[in-house]
Amino acid sequence: MQPLSAFPADIAKGIACVFTDIDDTLTTDGHLPAEAYAALEALSEAGIHVVPVTGRPAGWCDMIARIWPVAGVVGENGAFYFAYDGQKRQMKRVYEQDASTRQIGQERLQTIRARVLKEVPGSAVSADQPYREADLAIDFCEDVPALDAASVRQIKAIFEQEGAVAKISSIHVNGWFGQYDKLSMSRKFANRELGLDIDKMRDKVVFCGDSPNDSPMFAFFPYACGVANVLDFGDDLPAKPGFVSKARGGAGFVEIAGVLLRGR
Repeated sequence: MQPLSAFPADIAKGIACVFTDIDDTLTTDGHLPAEAYAALEALSEAGIHVVPVTGRPAGWCDMIARIWPVAGVVGENGAFYFAYDGQKRQMKRVYEQDASTRQIGQERLQTIRARVLKEVPGSAVSADQPYREADLAIDFCEDVPALDAASVRQIKAIFEQEGAVAKISSIHVNGWFGQYDKLSMSRKFANRELGLDIDKMRDKVVFCGDSPNDSPMFAFFPYACGVANVLDFGDDLPAKPGFVSKARGGAGFVEIAGVLLRGR
């Protein structure tokens, strides 16, 4: 990982799209700073497509797609994308799985939910679970006292023992049934909504993130950037970003956006 100051100016000049995580990448201590939101707007106004790619639920993503200055949003770690057409007043919702498959998955996740709450003291179902359509989110530090790393790994192991995919974010362990992730749905969104083939245009895209569930994006994009708190995860990151900001959270995202905007 190189410091953000080493980000190549010629690459910054040609960036067409910024995918970004939300929690602890755009936010700081659970809040979205005004300057981070302003950076989203500045990138969009500069002609750069901005797409949040998050583990947050469908309910949140509907609001984000409607209200934030973004081209769309990928939610629940790749279960879907939403894109809002303000002129037509229409929301496009594209899911990886159909409704019946998602419902079966939710039923299977109840076994995992029961096991986690019984076997991992201090864990809790995320407060945003009622607004989810495809996954189960277990809170290990957002609204509960922070669990230790061993407990977080135990939660992930329970998901996997039951045949689910599980990813660790900075606040939750998210699990689901299905072979998709942040990258697979981001690829679909870019192709269908932006007309971008990201497999051929990796040097035209920046991903910003902070935690292990961002690793598919870190591994795929050579100019992926982490905010400084990504360093907290150390060897727990399956893949690491190419560049890291000095500041943490939203302030780090502002640093990254500044490099790209100056390149324009």
